[in-house]
Amino acid sequence: MAAPNPRPHWSLVTKITVSLLLLAFGVFLLFTFRQLLAPLILAIVLAYILSPLARRLQTNLGISKILAIFLAFLIFIIIAFAIPAILIPYLTAQFGSISLDLDLLVRTLEASLATTQYEIVGFRIDVATMLEQAVGSLQQLIQPAIGQTLTLAAQIVTSLVWMVFIFVVSFYLIKDSDKFSIWVDSHIPPDYRGDYVLLRTEINEIWSAFFRGQLVLATVVAIIFAFFGLVIGLPFALAMSLLAGLLEFLPSIGHTIWLTLAIIISLLLGSTWLPMPNWAFTLLVVGLHVVFQQFDLNYLIPRIIGRSVRLPPLIVILGTVAAAVSVGVLGIPLAAPTIASARVIGRYIYSQLFDLDPFMPLESAATPLPPPDPQWWRKLDPRAQNREETESR
Repeated sequence: MAAPNPRPHWSLVTKITVSLLLLAFGVFLLFTFRQLLAPLILAIVLAYILSPLARRLQTNLGISKILAIFLAFLIFIIIAFAIPAILIPYLTAQFGSISLDLDLLVRTLEASLATTQYEIVGFRIDVATMLEQAVGSLQQLIQPAIGQTLTLAAQIVTSLVWMVFIFVVSFYLIKDSDKFSIWVDSHIPPDYRGDYVLLRTEINEIWSAFFRGQLVLATVVAIIFAFFGLVIGLPFALAMSLLAGLLEFLPSIGHTIWLTLAIIISLLLGSTWLPMPNWAFTLLVVGLHVVFQQFDLNYLIPRIIGRSVRLPPLIVILGTVAAAVSVGVLGIPLAAPTIASARVIGRYIYSQLFDLDPFMPLESAATPLPPPDPQWWRKLDPRAQNREETESR
């Protein structure tokens, strides 16, 4: 009996051709179903956040996995609705006072600039006319938004449909996460399964640190800002503290955005109870924010999030802008962990191309960050630093 012919293998050209065709087909699918991309990302994020909670409920309560998932979603929904129900009344009052203060500011400017004219190099500038034109242009921008009730209702219905889609997809992602993980592991070539496990572990640490740690960090920052805002009399202290917590999801640029808004508010309105000029109060706000920024970077972030997501500020800014342009608002908070994950994959590809160990620090890589120093402020005093060096010798 003749031996069966061995199964023919694809040539290198055939493999490259098929790979390029699959890549092109994947890009085509992404472009065709691009409207599903944002809800699908939200479903994955929600599943990633609630999966540990569901697992812990299943273990501690001894219930089925499906019931644990339902309980996890119930807890999430209660928290998601309870926080706005508690905060919205107070925020509405604060934003109402913001509107009144802005109206008062506009009237004050109109009164002070009503007869103000400047002459520069023979050209006469009427500030009052310019202000009137600016206000008119602003009103023209706002008017189209009035009377769009039907459009708003359609958007609300569409949002509800997408919300149901997100919850259903995230439910099945949590329910079948183990099966999906086994399916992926079975399709990894045996020679590369070790590398795949290490890469998966490192990327999982990045996203875990970002989501769960970032939520804790945002809460801590909001509490700190609310406390000090009320102590120094920062206008709209609660609203500004919530904004500070949300801006913690924008590494490197969130602090700048908050400080810019705080400077404007403190210069225009001053403190609500401290008897000091607006410019002095602004300097106080800037000084406290600089101290907090150092405390945040040197103490809070290393201990709550860790250092796996730390990236150079320029990379974060460029990545955030690129994510906002390509994906939209959803891409802004996810830019940092996505770039950090791409850094891990890029390091692996680079090492494989040049026959290096992908899981050892590269010589060209940046020097690892030192451990967090709880007494970072002592570095500002060179005499204290010299005494420490002498004692260590």
